[in-house]
Amino acid sequence: MHPRQDPAPTRRPRDGGGSRAALAGAASVAFGAGVAELAGALLGTSPVAAVGSTLIDLAPPWGKDLAIALFGTGDKAALITAVAIVLLLLGALTGLVWRRSRAAAQTLVVVLGLLGLAAAVTRADAPALAALPAALGAAGTLLALARLMPRAAMHPATPPAGTAPGGAEATATGPTRRAFLVWTAGAAAVGALAAAGGWALQAGSRAASALRAAIVLPRPVRSVTVPASADLGIPGLAPVVTPNADFYRIDTALTLPQVDPTTWRLRIHGKVDEEVELGWDDLMALPLEESVTTLTCVSNEVGGDLVGTAVWLGYPIRHLLARAGVHPDADMVLSTSADGFTAGTPLEALTDDRDAILAVGMNGEPLPIAHGFPVRMVVPGLYGYVSATKWVVDLEVTRFADAQGYWIPRGWSERGPIKLASRIDVPRHGANVAAGDAMIAGVAWQQHVGVRGVEVRVDDGPWQPATLATAISSDTWVQWMLPWQASAGRHTITARAIGEDGEPQTAAPAPPAPDGATGWPTVGVTVA
Repeated sequence: MHPRQDPAPTRRPRDGGGSRAALAGAASVAFGAGVAELAGALLGTSPVAAVGSTLIDLAPPWGKDLAIALFGTGDKAALITAVAIVLLLLGALTGLVWRRSRAAAQTLVVVLGLLGLAAAVTRADAPALAALPAALGAAGTLLALARLMPRAAMHPATPPAGTAPGGAEATATGPTRRAFLVWTAGAAAVGALAAAGGWALQAGSRAASALRAAIVLPRPVRSVTVPASADLGIPGLAPVVTPNADFYRIDTALTLPQVDPTTWRLRIHGKVDEEVELGWDDLMALPLEESVTTLTCVSNEVGGDLVGTAVWLGYPIRHLLARAGVHPDADMVLSTSADGFTAGTPLEALTDDRDAILAVGMNGEPLPIAHGFPVRMVVPGLYGYVSATKWVVDLEVTRFADAQGYWIPRGWSERGPIKLASRIDVPRHGANVAAGDAMIAGVAWQQHVGVRGVEVRVDDGPWQPATLATAISSDTWVQWMLPWQASAGRHTITARAIGEDGEPQTAAPAPPAPDGATGWPTVGVTVA
């Protein structure tokens, strides 16, 4: 007798349902998000940008610092990318939840849609139908889930013995893996194309760009001439006047406010004798003045590039405040942007003799939209977060005890005076320098105080006075240079500025929060 031989166990193919469900969920959310962005483009809003803007509002100061430190002026693109990634991950989670409970997955989509809807309608510049794109996006996601999830759950059964793979018995059991991937990829591709089309449509259909291009700025009643000796002309050294295209941009707007100058209005109210309101034509009819001012972001690290200088055209804010009649107990002006951003500026900075202006021009042309078109504030001597409100539409005369700007509850200091700082542009950190005659050069600034001098030290050597270019004014940075006889080896170059008031730049290192970074800029170079 032969021992009994049991038949070999049939090996079941791996289901893979979880991965297919996650993929279908992510594709469904991509489809819904694309629908939302396309609808938003037609209505003048963006659900993804609204969510991103809400995240910016909720972010702690360290989060803002980290984003700027990691991505610089690309922080907004990084945030949009992060929002998109999170949406796809939530979509994958929704697909996995669907396998266990379709109702729970649908509820998750509705909750996400409501969150997007709330973010959109609570923006200060939200259009009348701001809720519609998020609602359509949620509906599109639910529709895609209903189409894709059944296909994710179906797979070819194990063919009978002797049946060739791909034979009639196998294909008759349901959609193949390839068909599922085609459906899923198609939904994701449609969503991606719709989102791209929405963003392109928003960029191409915005009327503000066309209106800006048609503006001819009036001739200023006071012009400024930048002396040739203000720019040392050293290769690699930042030009004394920063071109508009190179001027740093740090703000909370993920999508640029599109403000029509023909409907723009500025209201001055609060602790005043009488309210003042003026429109674009009113402002352009005033005697506008040119001034040169360096702006600095409080998030600028020691040696960083979040600083730039421009020739601005505008009207002194002090004249408008005088017209309104400021009450003696006021000490702050709360400015508000078209997109809801606010900044609290010390009243004295807007009423003394500095060139604190409502700017309409930048380097000889109307303000770029990214820099506040049609009107922004420029206030020498203060970091931008308390003074440089773009797309400004409201000035409320008030008190620090009664109101706060956007960043103050988030841990930043109240008044934001700019600190004395310097930067080494030449040579760059990590550069290889030829031995012999070389040049060390950079810029230094302390707006509304001025820079008296700059000193440079190589390694542990003595401090050497640098040569300053001609300062345009105390409200601008100044270039400096120091010839250097470079010897072979690794060297560390350090700089420090001395303010016009005689105070030296502090060596004590401090991060940007809560009131600006401090420390001496240092670069390391190799001389061959």
